[in-house]
Amino acid sequence: MTEHSLFITCPRGLEAVLHTELAAQGCTNLHTADGGVSCTGGLEQIYRANLHSRTASRVLLRLAQGAYRSDNDIYRLARSIRWHEWFSDGHTVKVQTEGRRAAVKSLDFVSLKTKDALCDAFRERSGRRPSVDKQRPDVRIRVFLDDKTAQIFLDTSGEALFKRGYRQDAGEAPLRENLAAGLLLLAGYDGTQPFQDPFCGSGTLAIEAAWIAAARAPGLMRRFGFEKLANYDSALWARLKAQARAQSKDRPSENIAASDSSRIMIRTAQANIAAAQADNFIDTAVCDVLDALPNGANGIMVSNPPYGVRLSEVQELHALYPQLGSRLKQHYAGWRIGMFTGDRDMPKLMRLSPHRKIPLYNGKLDCRLFLLDMVAGSNR
Repeated sequence: MTEHSLFITCPRGLEAVLHTELAAQGCTNLHTADGGVSCTGGLEQIYRANLHSRTASRVLLRLAQGAYRSDNDIYRLARSIRWHEWFSDGHTVKVQTEGRRAAVKSLDFVSLKTKDALCDAFRERSGRRPSVDKQRPDVRIRVFLDDKTAQIFLDTSGEALFKRGYRQDAGEAPLRENLAAGLLLLAGYDGTQPFQDPFCGSGTLAIEAAWIAAARAPGLMRRFGFEKLANYDSALWARLKAQARAQSKDRPSENIAASDSSRIMIRTAQANIAAAQADNFIDTAVCDVLDALPNGANGIMVSNPPYGVRLSEVQELHALYPQLGSRLKQHYAGWRIGMFTGDRDMPKLMRLSPHRKIPLYNGKLDCRLFLLDMVAGSNR
């Protein structure tokens, strides 16, 4: 079995969770880095990581790595790759470049030089070259630069892995699915506890909780980039999907509840829940957060309260937090509460002391997951 050098990306702050997931799928030589995990694995590990990882963003297979001092060095590195062993000149391609302290004038120009090298390699071999498709390419190439080293990767995922295939309508400021799953795993949710989200919005946290409770692989509803590659093993992929379907459960062992004060958002959540085939797992309700009650004992609540942008919204939220803290203390003894927010003052205003503050990013927004273990009289 050929072992490949891989880099699996994830939202910043979830690297340790991703490391655990990849180890469970048989990846080896695991090392966490900012924004992902490097490891090695064969085709089975590539397929498993795409199918089963709840927190990964992309599974990237490294084709080449080398030092560079100019754009021409990157061209020569890309030209050395045996592209025809991975896909044909009939496939469409897209090249993207990212850099940290990159010693080049333009990342877009690096993408262009890499594409030229790829096309020149095909033209020399067959007289034909792949076409570029920036919207829905068959094959995605990723170039990463630091100040001295260039790495060229094949993207085995295709569309980003947070696109599970169930989102009908996200509503405003949606939480990406892999970040939502990461919040649940950081809070210790494993599907055996009651779960509640009283600010459910479009339902992403509740759906991800339902899929954890159902032991449902998050990649079962979608297609992947590796299905277009020359080394695609359809029999292996069919076997892994059949195994994943066989381990899924039809009913949760504990209740999952999603509520929101907005009737429109609950309708959106219900549409997404239906598309995710999670109707059997989740109870939805239009309910103000201050009227919410526990749906079981010793459960887990993870929520992403609305962020205040305008001053009036911030003032309204800051007036809500003390009432929310009192409500949690009064009714949720024995529960673990996770609040994911960009508002650093939230626990102080709730008059509660988190036992963990986990730095995470929601896109580019610097946030915290505040974890609070509720005991009677925990309000300071």
